[in-house]
Amino acid sequence: MKKVILIDDESSGRQLINEYLKEYPDLILLGEANNGVDAVKICNEFKPDLIFLDIQMPGLTGFEVLTYLDEIPNIIFSTAYDSYALQAFEVHAVDYLLKPYTKERFKKAIEKLKWDNEINSVTPLAESLLIEKQTYPERILVHKNKKLITLSVSNIIRIEAYGDYSKLFTTNDYFISNYGISSLEEKLNPKNFIRVHRSSIVNLKQIKEVQRYGKTFEITMTNADKVKVSLSYMDNLKGIIF
Repeated sequence: MKKVILIDDESSGRQLINEYLKEYPDLILLGEANNGVDAVKICNEFKPDLIFLDIQMPGLTGFEVLTYLDEIPNIIFSTAYDSYALQAFEVHAVDYLLKPYTKERFKKAIEKLKWDNEINSVTPLAESLLIEKQTYPERILVHKNKKLITLSVSNIIRIEAYGDYSKLFTTNDYFISNYGISSLEEKLNPKNFIRVHRSSIVNLKQIKEVQRYGKTFEITMTNADKVKVSLSYMDNLKGIIF
């Protein structure tokens, strides 16, 4: 038995795959999602062997969903857009189903599945996604009021270490990220975000002023928050501002 997750923002698309899957008793549908954020949650919870994945969805695109998964299983894209076919195969998807597709076309996609991890394309897919991440995300997943939501990176004013997690501050609010501050430092564009303290990262575009503070500096952000620069991170600031 292989675990399957179905992700599509259109109910008609999910219903069609549900119907076709009835002919494959070894493929057990564990759950569905109609947006990118819920897709990440359900996939990381159930760890499926196969995901049927739409591309254009609310919250996160199908490609963005993959970058947040703890494990990358077999992927069959199912979409109405043919413009993403090349990108899909660059991340070693099993197949690319262009809507509307027939039962026979669906069968051909299923026949391409390989469950042996030694010969499957999981590793190339994971490696490809890691390379893709170097383009730096425009949105990231964060927690607020027990919900997982997307936050535009450009709205982040500063980041503060919060134990093993991080607090991301915007103009009038803050959000929690599962990533530690060092992990976020690696993920965010260094042209926009710099580490100024063991527990602080600032958005260069959100700096209001920089003042001398003893042997170092204090930064005032656009939301009036003040961040001290530690001596060990002085070079990061000097190399960009001065």
